[in-house]
Formats: sequence, C-alpha cells, structure tokens
Amino acid sequence: MNKTLLKITSAIGIIAIMISCSKPAGNSETEIATEEEETDSNYLSQPLVTDNFTADPSAHIFDGKIYIYPSHDIESNVPQDDLGSHFNMMDYHVYSMDSPASAVVDEGKVLGVEDIPWAKRQLWAPDAAEKDGKYYLYFPAKDENDIFKIGVAEGASPIGPFTAQPEPIKESYSIDPAVFEDSDGSYYMYFGGIWGGQLQKYRDNNFEDKGPAPTDGLPADDEPALGPIIAKMSDNMLEFAETPKEIKILDKEGNPLLNGDNERRFFEAAWIHKYNGTYYLSYSTGDTHYIAYATADNPYGPFTYQGVVLNPVEGWTNHHSIVEVDGKWYIYYHDTQLSGETHLRNIKVAPLTHLENGMIQTIEPITN
Repeated sequence: MNKTLLKITSAIGIIAIMISCSKPAGNSETEIATEEEETDSNYLSQPLVTDNFTADPSAHIFDGKIYIYPSHDIESNVPQDDLGSHFNMMDYHVYSMDSPASAVVDEGKVLGVEDIPWAKRQLWAPDAAEKDGKYYLYFPAKDENDIFKIGVAEGASPIGPFTAQPEPIKESYSIDPAVFEDSDGSYYMYFGGIWGGQLQKYRDNNFEDKGPAPTDGLPADDEPALGPIIAKMSDNMLEFAETPKEIKILDKEGNPLLNGDNERRFFEAAWIHKYNGTYYLSYSTGDTHYIAYATADNPYGPFTYQGVVLNPVEGWTNHHSIVEVDGKWYIYYHDTQLSGETHLRNIKVAPLTHLENGMIQTIEPITN
C-alpha cells in the first residue's frame, strides 16, 4: 500500500511544511522525494493531509504513537442543505504520527459503509479507544430509515482492520461519539449533535419526529439548550452499561445555558480531557463556529462554561480533539484551506496551553 508522508512543524506564526507526493508503485513502499514549499502565513497551522480531504480529527496516543481518526470528506452529488446531507462520507482512513511535528502516514482505509451491515450512508465523525490490547472504532451512520445511530468496530491494532458489529449500539442515537478513558479505568461515551445530527428529535432517549426543518424540535430560545449525552461503557466496550443521560452546561451563576445563547450553547462535537483533576468538556457551538469549553469535577457534570478554546476557522464547521503528547497539549482541528468548500476539509494541529488558573488560552487559527 502506498503511504503519503507529510512533514509538518507546528508553531505559532509562520510554519514550515514539507509536502510529499506519492506515486503508484504496486505494493512496495518507495522513497518519496520532498521539497519545501512556501506556506500561507495567514494560517496558524498547515494541512496535515493533502491527498485526501479530512475532517473531525480524533487524536489518541496508543503505544507511544499518535493515531488520528478523521472523517473522509468526498465530493458528493447530494444537494447542499442545512441538515448536512452533502456531507456524504462513505469510509474511514487512519493516520499516524510519531510526534506532532513528524511525518504523517496514511495507514489506509480501515472501514467502509459496505462493511457495516446496518449502515446506509453518511459516516460522520468517528472516535477510537483501546482496552486490554483491543481497539475499538466508534462511528455514526444513518440506517435504512435515515436515522443516525452509533456503531462500533473491533480491531487488533490501532490501524485495524476493523470488523463492525452487526447492529448499532443499543440505545445509541445522533452523532459524534467520543470515548473518554478516566483515570480509574472507566470508559464513557459522549455523543450528540443538533440540526443534521438529529439530537433535537430526542427527549429522554426517545425519538419523536418533530418535523423536517433542522430547527424543528429545538427548545425555545429562552429555554435550556440541549446538552450532549453521556453513557458509561460496558466492560466489553461494545454497549452501554447504563441508560444515557443528558449533560447540563451552566453559566458561572449556575443557570443553564439557553438555546438562544448561540455563542455558548452546545451544538455538536463533544470532547473530554482531564487536566489537574478537572474534567474539560469542549464542544462546537455550530452555527457560531466556536470551540467552547466547560469544566466539572466529575465526568457527568454539570459543567460550568469557561470560555473559548478555538476561535472560528475558515469554513462553516469547527470540530476538534485535544490530546497530551509527552507532557505538552495539542488541539487537532480542521478548516477548508485547501478547497474553500465547507464539505471538503483538511485536518491540522496546533499547541494548546492551560494557564496557571486552569483556563485554556484561546487559540486564533487565522492571523491577519
């Protein structure tokens, strides 16, 4: 299998990038020549992958190496709409890096919609987890009724091959699964997204078709916003060990964030990391394009809104993951630098800083 290597250096300001071009060579891996190219200094970071469109990167450290599990954007003949129907992704690739500044290796396609018995289309943002030497790829997809569910596939290594379970996870729904391993060895899945992610169609885990428009089913603007969903994982990592619960996100006065508070309320892309004993829930505000964050002293919350991790990127969506590498923290995210099209994105990485007071320093992805 050919592998595309991309040399990056992540730094604030102008970033040097080494871009390589792979050429067909049967099943052998060839030495790839690289040349340094001038980068666009308006961007904090440069694309990690240039031969595929990639988005929604979930980054993890497995066996001392960075593995990235992104969506694989493709050009689609599906008309664009506010439900995201034109984000019609059909498979997943895995990428690896020895460090945030090293070459990126495309480990190849690891799962396609044809490999998932229950899935029909739209393989959106995935995540992965490891337990006892086994690896699990979690993914949303629409079933034959165009309802999003969350599935899981098992593999013996971080790069698969992955074998999908014949049915979605029982009681799962909506999109954007993110599985967090706590320090006590417990695993939790966070999931959910409004509008095209269909979270607004559920109350108490029950589906109610509230209408075709993306805002049908949302609370009134003066009512509490919908939050992401959490469920502890079973020992076998293939199902939930409990009934999923909604997470509450509060302001600093202890009041729930309201649905009309578009710059702070949850939209999609929940992610959890833990720093100095505090749980950080970061998420996309969606139609206002921030990656915001809130903190709590336990994985269930309630979480208190604190501020912005990442300001809006180029493109309509904003989706990320946060990972610690050798004592330093990084955010993996995406924008549309390569294509300029909202549904054809490219993943990036940048340093992330926790301040002495526990706050996260806001990152500006575009400089002027």
